[in-house]
This record gives sequence, C-alpha cells and structure tokens, in this order.
Amino acid sequence: MPATATFEDRIRAWEDEFLSEHATRSYPARRRAEEPDSPMRTPFQRDRDRIVHSKSFRRLKHKTQVFVAPEGDHYRTRLTHTLEACGIARTVARALALNEDLTEAIGLGHDLGHPPFGHAGEATLAAALSERCGGMGFKHNEHSLRVVDVLERDGQGLNLTEQVRDGILNHTGPNKPATLEGRIVKLVDRVAYINHDIDDALRAGILHPEDLPTAEIELLGPSGSTRIDTLVADIVEHSTAAGDIVQSEEIGMAMLRLRKFMFERVYLGPDAQSEHGRVERAMRGLFEHYMESPGEVPSWDPGASDCQRVADYIAGMTDRYCIAKFTELTVPEESKF
Repeated sequence: MPATATFEDRIRAWEDEFLSEHATRSYPARRRAEEPDSPMRTPFQRDRDRIVHSKSFRRLKHKTQVFVAPEGDHYRTRLTHTLEACGIARTVARALALNEDLTEAIGLGHDLGHPPFGHAGEATLAAALSERCGGMGFKHNEHSLRVVDVLERDGQGLNLTEQVRDGILNHTGPNKPATLEGRIVKLVDRVAYINHDIDDALRAGILHPEDLPTAEIELLGPSGSTRIDTLVADIVEHSTAAGDIVQSEEIGMAMLRLRKFMFERVYLGPDAQSEHGRVERAMRGLFEHYMESPGEVPSWDPGASDCQRVADYIAGMTDRYCIAKFTELTVPEESKF
C-alpha cells in the first residue's frame, strides 16, 4: 500500500483481507446527519467513544442488574454487566472474523435506556405509563435508542451509525438485528447475564450449588467461566457453518432452560418479589408526582408529551437518585425552627 494511503484506505484494505465476507464493513458511515469521518478512528470506534463518554453510560454504575442496593462490593451493576457482555461479544466477533468495533459499540450501548431497579423498575414504569398514558408502555431497548438519538448531549443525541442504532434497538425482542455483529450482542447478552446472575445469586445465598439444574450444569459446566466457554465455543462452531449467529439445539435449549430456572427462582422469585413492592412504591410515587407537576421535569425534547418527559426523567435515574427524590418528596424534613 502506498505511503500516502489514508487511514480509511488502510482500514478498507485490512478488512477486505482479514474480515469474513459476512462482516459489516466500517465504511461508508451511515448516519442520520452526515458528518466528516475521523482521520484516526473508524465510524464504529467513534460511536463507541461517544457512548463511553456519555452521561447515560456513567449512570449505569449505579443502576441495578438484579439485586437492589446489595450489601457487598462484588455484585454486578448494569455497568459491569455491560462490560462483561461486551468482552464476550468481542471474543465471538474476533473468532468469526466479524467487525469487533461494531460489536463493541452495540454492546456498550445496548442497556443505556434501562431504568433504575432492573427488571422490577422496567415493569413498574411500563405499567404506570400504560395505565396513565393510554397504553404507552416502556421497553428498555426502545428507550436505549431514544437516549442515543434524542436525549444525550442535552437533546442533540449522539448521531450514531445506523448499524449501531439497529443493534441497540434489536438486542432484545422479536426482531433480528440487521448485522451479524448485532446478532452476536443479542445472543451474548443472555450468555452473560444468565451466568453472572447465577454467580451473584450464589453469593447472596438466594441459590446454593445444589439448587442448580443438574443436567444443564453437567452439560454446560460447573462454573460461570466454564459455562461461558462452552456457550461461546458452541456459538463460534455453529455460526461458522451457518453463516449466521446460531447455537446448536442441545446447547441452546440447555441455556434457555437455565434462563427459565433463573426467572422462576431469582428474577421473579420470592426474594426479588420482596423488593418489588418497595420499588413500585418509590417509582409510582415519583411518576404520579411528576405527572401532576410536569414543570419540575427537565426537558431535553421540547416536543415530547408530559408522559414521555416523565418517562425520560425517571428512566434516566440511578437507583440512589430515585430513592433520594422519593425520600425528598415523602419524608418530612426536620424542623428548622
């Protein structure tokens, strides 16, 4: 390659030589608003950096993954889940010779729209919006896209590429991401949270090793790292042959059974349900207050309805900020006299 070749020329040549024919190419960038490319970063690297430097990404460190306000330094948060899922996804992308930068950007951005308090918080906010706002509802993947498109940068949005936006939107739900890199994140998200949440549930004493389903553990492995290795190896082997991101039926069904077990025993189990009442009181209390006093809600989207603005505000809260605002509104202050 001539010495005068640009950064883009070098990346294009490298991708043509080393990436799979099924991989998404880094150029040309497809954004909602056109802008000049960076002379030192691919468009997907640029998206990754915009996500990592966003306020919504930083707030993930104080948002629940599974356990609300756990006592201990080693439980997962929404941020550590994001980083763990992203690392596994990059491993799969590299093994399949797909675009690691795209995979990483989608992985880092996929949960930006998650409200506080994990599954309980999302269910509470969805129910409140449905009841008060004509069936509006709430889905964190759709809100993640709204965060990067509209709410970040004080209403300007991040202007991410179409491929990253598609991967964020479709990382969960019935629709398949348009790129193989997005499909990696969709599958690996489950691989990560199932196994890491088992680890946290064991640490919390909600599960004991003998509680775990015997057949699935024997097939996938006795530890979280072993199970992740088994699942990743299976994905790489069968995706290579299929030209898509797939699992074998045996391993895939075992993972789904393990996920079902986690929903029954952990995500929707008695310990989680004991927290749901408190989560619901706090979030519904804030929701009703702000619906009655929408002027107290910051507006990053002047054209949004009151329902949307309240949803944006509450969904953006960290667990501790949500608790602090609810306490501020409901607990009498000590007299100053």
